[in-house]
Amino acid sequence: MNAMKKMLMIPASALLLSAAASTVYADTQPVDRIDDILTYASDYGFTHYEEISIKSRGRAEVEGWLDDEWYADVEFSLDNGDTLKEERKRLITGAWGMSEDDVRQALNIASQEGMMEFEEIEIDKSGSIDIEGRDQNGRELDIKMRQGSFQVTEIDRD
Repeated sequence: MNAMKKMLMIPASALLLSAAASTVYADTQPVDRIDDILTYASDYGFTHYEEISIKSRGRAEVEGWLDDEWYADVEFSLDNGDTLKEERKRLITGAWGMSEDDVRQALNIASQEGMMEFEEIEIDKSGSIDIEGRDQNGRELDIKMRQGSFQVTEIDRD
């Protein structure tokens, strides 16, 4: 009986592992879907973007500024732009991050470097932009660049 349980556990473990691996892979969207996400975010009121990430095939999370005082973290449906979750904080640091044009330009450069799908684009206060995604073969691709010049500073292909 014990041997039977072990034999059943191995396929179940393999199934769970493959499900987990496919979940990681599913958290990307084609680079050109950024237009839909930016439209939803702009309609919501975002002016500056700190991070845009794909949470699942059906959701995108946007973090950034609505104006100089209000910071928001919002999840949108990729199907129709409906707001699925939202948090707002009043902060005194003032708005910073990427404009819509910055996001588009950064993803355009990432696309030129072979990125077909993106998982996340984010910027830090120093102006360093980091884009994670996948190439046409499904391999992970991480591209770093500088805001303003959009000069690529590092490319990591896994």
